[in-house]
Amino acid sequence: MKPPMGCQLVGRWRIVEADLWDLAYLDLCGEATIVVGAQGRGEIAFGAMQATLDLEYGPTSIAFTWTGFDELDEVSGEGTAELLEDGSIEIEFEHVMATRPSSRRSERVFQQPASASSPRATD
Repeated sequence: MKPPMGCQLVGRWRIVEADLWDLAYLDLCGEATIVVGAQGRGEIAFGAMQATLDLEYGPTSIAFTWTGFDELDEVSGEGTAELLEDGSIEIEFEHVMATRPSSRRSERVFQQPASASSPRATD
């Protein structure tokens, strides 16, 4: 694992848009967020899914593997996130259901920072 070395993605980000779901689904069980911690760990939660992330850092990007639960089903996957010119991040998110290994889907999830009233955490 590489240390964060000034990674600009460390903090809490609000999920506001996705290719597959609307905001109502994203916020189904609480505010949809991804947290990029400074110690190689993070979290993501949207819809009925909650997971922990194992992170690798670049200056303006991260790569991660994740494990968690989606509607009580064990799920895992991997992904990347990259800082865009407008200050938002774009995530490529691969989702695999552990109970059905043949069901594999890729999902792109677009992010942007939380509002100014909720500053990003620095972990």
